[in-house]
Amino acid sequence: MIMKLVFPSLAYKEKSIEFINEFNEYNSDINGSGALDDYLESSTYEEWIKKVYADIDIANIPQPRVPALTYFYVRENDDKIIGMINIRLALNDFLTKEGGHIGYCIRPTERQKHYATDMLNSALKVCDTLGIKEVILTCNKLNVASSNVIKNCNGELVEEFYSETFKEDIQKYIIKR
Repeated sequence: MIMKLVFPSLAYKEKSIEFINEFNEYNSDINGSGALDDYLESSTYEEWIKKVYADIDIANIPQPRVPALTYFYVRENDDKIIGMINIRLALNDFLTKEGGHIGYCIRPTERQKHYATDMLNSALKVCDTLGIKEVILTCNKLNVASSNVIKNCNGELVEEFYSETFKEDIQKYIIKR
């Protein structure tokens, strides 16, 4: 199966709405979407696209946000959005401690098919081109699937702590490149 990271565009509007709707149908958390779910609820896909493009340049971003790249993870044979991944180009104090460089999600009906590991590996190649040598990732301690994905990509557990922000135990990993 050939997969690719695709920068969001108007061509993916309907597929992205379908993607987010699936998370809502399954009552599943959405991470790494660059706030697509929030924009579809309170604004428009077109406004979200503007935000995604603005997010690339720190000059466009109010403090304490950081520049980021958001991608769809698309299966080539049917052009279906399988996942989303957000790569932060810099970290603020909060992201250094609790969020990390990368957030991601796989649509509920496509989980347990190794897509997340492949998508994270693709994102790590983007990090390589950006010169990010130590990639920080975090996940809920109870999210065994996500911790396994991170470990499959050579993530080393460096810390476990309780997050007052998320009200859950967090595992923090570093992937050295």
